Amino acid sequence: MFKKILVANRGEIAVRIIRACKELNIKTVAIHSDVDTDSMHVKLADESICVGGALPNNSYLNIPSIISAIDITGADAVHPGYGFLSENDKFAKILDSHKVKFIGPSSKSILDLGNKSNALKLASQFNLPILGNKNTKNINNTNEALIIADEIGMPIVIKAAYGGGGKGMRVFNNNSEINSYFSQLKAEAKNYFGNDTMYAEKFLTNAKHIEFQVISDPKNNYAEIIGQRDCSIQRKNQKIIEEIPSKFVEINNIKTIEENIKKLLLENKYEGLGTLEFLYQDNEIFFIEMNTRLQVEHPVTEEAFDIDLVKYQIMVAAGYKLDLTNLIKKNHTIECRINAEDAKNFSPSPGIVKFINIPGGRGIRVDTALYTNYRVNPHYDSLVLKIVSKGKDRNESISIMKRALDEIIIDGINTNIELHKWILNQKDFINGIYNTNWLEKNIGKFN
Repeated sequence: MFKKILVANRGEIAVRIIRACKELNIKTVAIHSDVDTDSMHVKLADESICVGGALPNNSYLNIPSIISAIDITGADAVHPGYGFLSENDKFAKILDSHKVKFIGPSSKSILDLGNKSNALKLASQFNLPILGNKNTKNINNTNEALIIADEIGMPIVIKAAYGGGGKGMRVFNNNSEINSYFSQLKAEAKNYFGNDTMYAEKFLTNAKHIEFQVISDPKNNYAEIIGQRDCSIQRKNQKIIEEIPSKFVEINNIKTIEENIKKLLLENKYEGLGTLEFLYQDNEIFFIEMNTRLQVEHPVTEEAFDIDLVKYQIMVAAGYKLDLTNLIKKNHTIECRINAEDAKNFSPSPGIVKFINIPGGRGIRVDTALYTNYRVNPHYDSLVLKIVSKGKDRNESISIMKRALDEIIIDGINTNIELHKWILNQKDFINGIYNTNWLEKNIGKFN
């Protein structure tokens, strides 16, 4: 097992990783920017080291500074969490050259599967249904975007090939929108992911977002799918509510698709956790991308199956052999993402948390790095807290979540808690009559 893991992230996910390391008796190193000195992950880690200024490019994306932190602290592994450098093939390759274990797939796997346009070609080779053209080239400029849009047909969605979390992607309905916004989208991708490679696919108008949680261990020829999540409640292409399982989804040829997913993972020597994302419409699913990392919404799967995915991820990276073939779903689970933002216009709401009351009781899990007097910085993602409810069925899980949302208090900043309460009370949500566009179309009714 590893002796010391450097956590190359911040916020609630860094806290989550440090907790798993402590339970595995592994020492931890927290890196932080100069404005994150008082962050919870810094307080909980065994060691901490500042790697630069507030802007991500100066700190959490600053590879030379992070390598220096590894050398200074003697960490023998790095956990990247999600976002930042978690899907950066160059970072994984540099760590390998320094003989430091990257807790995730190899740089080649990230390049093959984490790059969205490359992943579409591979998925097609393994008979996973896709949208658009599997041979679509990376889009370098507005002219190329217009040509590819004409080939696919409007509407299309253009995405950052190394992106995730709803960043670096936009739906385009006509050429005028591409002319106006493509360059801006490309710049956003560069800012968030350090890479502005773009690709395009057909946009479905009535789709749900379904994803398969996977874990793969090519050394032992083992791959497992751990349930499906419904992540269809979104705004600006960013997930707000996740659920497992979806009682409103029935996928044709599901067994064949699952076997093809496992073949894809093992034949490409994919190691660790990952998520294959699909759009679902009329009982059919279409592969759109793979996140070659730990997902933001992993707790909703953990609570459904009563497992610890982060521990499994670390154990596979350390060479342990896993066997999860007898896993059984035990609960119906729902996760609500609480963001520091205005719930109506989604503008960020940084500031000092004057008081926080975290909900508890049966069937509730909370992942957060907030505490009273903590300052929420404007330089990073607005996600500040995740609540997961679990019940014997969907109705109980919704009921428990409603109770938890009523208990939570976060004074000093604006949050989207009231929006979550409103969504859970909508007939469309209760009856499963929603898609990835539902919130955008109905947000005007929220007041």
